[in-house]
Amino acid sequence: MSYTNFTLDIDADGIALVTWNMPDRSMNVLTEKVMRELNAIVDKVAGDAAIKGAVITSGKDTFSGGADITMLQKMLTTFATEKGKDLEKATRALFENAGIMTGLFRKLETSGKPWVSAINGTCMGGAFEMSLACHGRVAADSDKVKMALPEVKIGIFPGAGGTQRVPRLTDQQQALQMLTSGQNLSPQKAKSMGLIHEIAEPAKLVETAKAMIRNGLKPVAPWDEKGFKLPGGPVYSAAGANLWPPAIAILRRETYGNYPAAAAILKCVYEGLLVPFDTALRIEQRYFTEIMQTKEAAAMIRSLFVSLQELNKGARRPAGVPETRFKKIGILGAGFMGAGIAYVTAKAGIPVVLLDRDMESAEKGKAHSDGLISDQVKKGRAKPEDKDRLLSLITPTSDYADLAGCDLVVEAVFEDSAVKKSATEQAEAVLKSSAVLASNTSTIPITALAKNSARPKNFIGIHFFSPVDRMMLVEIILGKKTGDKALATAIDFVRAIKKTPIVVNDTRGFYVNRCVLRYMSEAYKMLIEGVPAPMIENAAKAAGMPVGPLALTDETAIDLAQKIMKQTIRDLGDKAVDPKQMALINTMVDDHGRFGRKNGKGFYDYPAKPAKKKLWPGLREFYPQLKPEKVDYAELQQRLLVTIALEAARVMEEGIVTDPREADVGSILAFGFAPYTGGALSYIDGIGAGQFVKIAKGLQKKYGAEFKVPRLLLDMAEKGETFYQRFDPYAKGDVKQAA
Repeated sequence: MSYTNFTLDIDADGIALVTWNMPDRSMNVLTEKVMRELNAIVDKVAGDAAIKGAVITSGKDTFSGGADITMLQKMLTTFATEKGKDLEKATRALFENAGIMTGLFRKLETSGKPWVSAINGTCMGGAFEMSLACHGRVAADSDKVKMALPEVKIGIFPGAGGTQRVPRLTDQQQALQMLTSGQNLSPQKAKSMGLIHEIAEPAKLVETAKAMIRNGLKPVAPWDEKGFKLPGGPVYSAAGANLWPPAIAILRRETYGNYPAAAAILKCVYEGLLVPFDTALRIEQRYFTEIMQTKEAAAMIRSLFVSLQELNKGARRPAGVPETRFKKIGILGAGFMGAGIAYVTAKAGIPVVLLDRDMESAEKGKAHSDGLISDQVKKGRAKPEDKDRLLSLITPTSDYADLAGCDLVVEAVFEDSAVKKSATEQAEAVLKSSAVLASNTSTIPITALAKNSARPKNFIGIHFFSPVDRMMLVEIILGKKTGDKALATAIDFVRAIKKTPIVVNDTRGFYVNRCVLRYMSEAYKMLIEGVPAPMIENAAKAAGMPVGPLALTDETAIDLAQKIMKQTIRDLGDKAVDPKQMALINTMVDDHGRFGRKNGKGFYDYPAKPAKKKLWPGLREFYPQLKPEKVDYAELQQRLLVTIALEAARVMEEGIVTDPREADVGSILAFGFAPYTGGALSYIDGIGAGQFVKIAKGLQKKYGAEFKVPRLLLDMAEKGETFYQRFDPYAKGDVKQAA
């Protein structure tokens, strides 16, 4: 029998080498066809007396990315269609589908022949679950090898035996940490946990795996042998009593009950370890079926896997424009942002010219990269030769002539129109006509800046977030005259440095900052109302935000918030900013000198390490304090999410963002909008436009105009539409499919 996705070669010792190499994919994934073929191969190995055992490996640089998540989406779509007709039948079908992969891996595990997984590269999700079902596991000794069960990050959990095999191979504490965090494991870490047996030189990987079979590897999993004991002892033991109560409390502290899949992992492990293995797999299958029906799973799969991959593959890139292969990139301004952009560019292997007003400033900018990569070397995440290579790609200069030959120049100078005008003119004087010039401005409209350019078609905004090396989102801003080539070049650059691009039309604050300013503003309003500051910060975290709005203001700087407010009043008039909020910020900055984290005092106090930051007690003296029991805590959470979601809806109504995928992914990657919701627009879709409008109108009545519902949402509520129906990103059929 021939296979499309595998090759099967049997050596002189009777050991089958199963090589997984999907012809139409850059990475192997578990699809329905792959599983059918693997099932046939398991039968072939088990039924052929001449075959003594099998080694499974990959024909690609990576092993596998795991299950094809679009397959799960298809299951969810079918369930959504069928549940209205017969809920019980639809649920049973979902349960049976959820068990197909589990059954296949269990069949392999109990086939009577030894299987060894030879892991040559990234091995994620379902592929690692398959490897765990093999009787032996060997990983290549390479930085490219990473193993993980990351499903919790997209609202589900390892549902093909992962929650049962991991805690039977390693102690329960490490198992829970791995399963609930989705952390990557190096070969060394995986071996220390007992999840793999051997680490081999990459060139000897398959031979090492075959040797395990030749040396008499038993074709039986440890848990299928009589007398098997759990590593670390049973659940009902002194060790278990010390682990489980705090584990449940820690999960609650970290997730606030917002992530059903994380809670299901604890239930699967706890209940599964009390029963025989096959019963445990059935428990896992039931919980997986339950989680697949949650709105959190549907929203997170869509935004954090499917949409994210589509955007990363250039879903918004104009068709027909040749891809740019960057030979040299210029950065104007070697300050914190410019230096950060230079670092990520050099890290991607692209030569960078880092320009500032004098060599001392330019060298200081390069030193920032030296500090970042040196830290990586110290932590074992990079090698000394990686540092040498990266730093050799950054050329500091004060001479604009060195920009000659650049394909793209990113201007990251001080936020001053005159300074930016001078930088643009001097750069364009030496650039080739096809080069693109991008501004990293966060406040000045791109159309206005493009007036300084002799070639506005090749002028665009590329807005990075701070710190550049850690923030994964980049806003690409179109001016009125920006052409397709400039857009394509900007997207190519963002993809080259392994960040996620979203395309935004020109407006004050673009997309992300508009939403963030609403979040902060609502917190200021709560302070003025007398809501205790700890309740505001805790409500934000309970709502799913990673950082409270007061802490976020400190990070971005309170004096910057003051400058933005004052500029807004100059541009739009006194009514554009709430005078009470302006007074609060003025008091913080002008009267108390509290600028935020940068000067060690803001809404929080920042004592010397290792002491932790704490809210400034002086905030209590600003306004009469409400008694905590008089404050509606759930409503605080709702206000913080609804005000952001309404702004996202306004941005869609104004045509600033045109693709709901970008609004959702952007809101999560830029400021951590409650990931369990799938993003700001999915939050509205999950509630339903009609119900959301009702909530917003109730808040408007109590708290004012910031909760006024835009016409777009009123119309959607009337028609029963979602954002993904109204602004269907797939209508044109030009989607870059996920891997």
